[in-house]
Amino acid sequence: QVQPVESGGGLVQAGGSLRLSCAASGGTFSSYAMGWFRQVPGKEREFVTAISWSGGTTINTDSVKGRFTGSRDNAKNMVYLQMDSLKPEDTAVYYCAPIIWATTKTIADFDSWGQGTQVTVSS
Repeated sequence: QVQPVESGGGLVQAGGSLRLSCAASGGTFSSYAMGWFRQVPGKEREFVTAISWSGGTTINTDSVKGRFTGSRDNAKNMVYLQMDSLKPEDTAVYYCAPIIWATTKTIADFDSWGQGTQVTVSS
């Protein structure tokens, strides 16, 4: 099964920016809508952003609207999350995964979560 490989996380001050990347290991995500999720210790993984197959439409959860922008480059088999105006509450491990479009759910047979990339925002 195709596995996501996330990168680009790091430590940043509040108000700063980061750009996360997601590559596909062992295949391609180009035929799927893609989603970004995040998780903090002790809490369930939560949906952040959905990116349509073409990249032309994105859906953000309310807490990141106006600050995060999802995109993709199908020619490079890459998915991105541009995060601006970061807040301490954005601190989490971020993951990408193929999703059912316009939902917060991964595709039915997906169980290959990557290791994620840690984002830490200091106040």
